[in-house]
Amino acid sequence: MPEVRLVGDNVEPGVYKTAEAMRLADQLELDLVEISPNAEPPVCKIMDYGKFLYEQKKREKEMKAKSTQITIKEIRFGPQTDEHDYEFKRKNAEKFLKEGSKLKAFVFFKGRSIIYKEQGQILLLRLAQDLEEFGKVEAMPVLEGKRMIMFIAPKKKK
Repeated sequence: MPEVRLVGDNVEPGVYKTAEAMRLADQLELDLVEISPNAEPPVCKIMDYGKFLYEQKKREKEMKAKSTQITIKEIRFGPQTDEHDYEFKRKNAEKFLKEGSKLKAFVFFKGRSIIYKEQGQILLLRLAQDLEEFGKVEAMPVLEGKRMIMFIAPKKKK
């Protein structure tokens, strides 16, 4: 490439011979970086490439820190879970939602207990109602094989 279009903060924008652009970059003790190789003539910029890479990594790190990781906690019931166990699991579910985790509540049917699927559905709907102030139901109870599954997402803090 005999000529390049030069842009940058401390140079006169325009078309320069490649050797001239390299000389200018050396004078300023900076790097000549090709920005757009497919343009006619190619576009180059005079900048501190090391500093540019450092700032780019810093920005990526900040973006990664701002993104939130969603965790899913599971709570398992049987179709005939008694009152004490239900209360214990409801308190755990409440804690998970307060922490900001999603909740996957399911009733597991073993053997012939599948005949109690209405009881399982009632149990999950009762849980959804009890946790109404902490989270909202994302998916109503659905029977998948031997499990009836329901998802609850935490409510956003105001």
